[in-house]
Amino acid sequence: MKIDNQKEHSNGAQNGNNPDEFFLHPDQSFETRAIHEGQSPDQWKSGAIVPPIHTGSTFKQADPEEHSEYFYGRIGNPTRSALETCIASLDKAKYCLTFASGLASIAGVAGLLKTGDHVICGDDLYGGTHSYFKNIAKDNGVEVDFIDTTVVENLENAFKPNTKMVYVESPTNPLLKIMDIPRLAAAIKSECQDIIFVVDNTFLTPYLQNPLLMGADIAVYSLTKYMNGHSDVIMGAITTSDDELYKKLAYIQHIAGSIPSPFDCYLMNRSLKTLSIRMDKHIENATKVAKFLEQHPLVEKVLYPGLESHPQYKLAKRLWHGPSGMISIFLKGDLEMSKAFLKALKVFALAVSLGGFESLAELPTTMTHEIVPAEIKKDLGITDNLIRLSVGLESATDLIKDVDQALKVAANFYIPS
Repeated sequence: MKIDNQKEHSNGAQNGNNPDEFFLHPDQSFETRAIHEGQSPDQWKSGAIVPPIHTGSTFKQADPEEHSEYFYGRIGNPTRSALETCIASLDKAKYCLTFASGLASIAGVAGLLKTGDHVICGDDLYGGTHSYFKNIAKDNGVEVDFIDTTVVENLENAFKPNTKMVYVESPTNPLLKIMDIPRLAAAIKSECQDIIFVVDNTFLTPYLQNPLLMGADIAVYSLTKYMNGHSDVIMGAITTSDDELYKKLAYIQHIAGSIPSPFDCYLMNRSLKTLSIRMDKHIENATKVAKFLEQHPLVEKVLYPGLESHPQYKLAKRLWHGPSGMISIFLKGDLEMSKAFLKALKVFALAVSLGGFESLAELPTTMTHEIVPAEIKKDLGITDNLIRLSVGLESATDLIKDVDQALKVAANFYIPS
């Protein structure tokens, strides 16, 4: 079953109302593609509705010189192919490649670079991504600069003759800064058509943003997060519509061998079927929690792109189908207040990761971004009173009660401004 996945973005408002009040129209065929693309029962002799788990490591060949579609499990697997076909369709991409983790996907992208190349990275990145480029990529002879890519002029001033890649997150982790991807893409291609533009779209998923349609060459995902949504799989993915980039990335996937297991591919494929429903609920809950926190006297600032108070709210509405379920808050206190708040939570679990059905809370300075140098965290504003919340699918009423009671406990450490 083949469904058109190349519909253009619409700038109209949902339900025909005032366009200033809503994000972009939802993709009307997203759910159908999530359920059917790559899943045809006709491709299996059994006619199974759900793609089977193919655990074989090798495949019988009819001829020693002419290899069949599946030759060796590292190079290709039917269960993995079904998943990759589905993700490519959802991201409105020509190709998808899956990897053993989100960072393995990032390493795959970095594999396109060689000694002497220059890469420009956004300054606010997941700690593991920052560490990969700052340490591993640099150790391999790649020149790396971290800049604030929310300002297009910063990017234009950062180009060098050897610039080969620009890598950003949108929104960023954990400060939820938003990139004007179309403007960045235009600046990059104006500088040099060969510069590869990579966007980490993990926080939004293809349901809420399609970077490739905005001018990015590659989209990167930690599928572990929202795409899987059940906190039981570690996996990553790369999507692209560029034939040459796909060939190079497929070679990296095959030879480096950082591939996901067939069982994990089965679980991920299952999770995509409910992605849109889950994301809608994440947004609904996060919006309610964010609005509550915004008026709380112990909260200094709330960062949530679904609130008008977010500094880039209008940009989010122009580019996205919705604001996801991630919230960052600054408490009116210090590390002790943050610790008291996190330890007092009962529904939210103190844990890293995000995007699962359960709500999670963490302290970026000592958890997800612990490996980022202290001076860089200070410059970015990743401070000890910054809390990152991944709002899950529980009752919004219970989630609000939970953060409220935890803030009451933390009130003992309140520092008046």
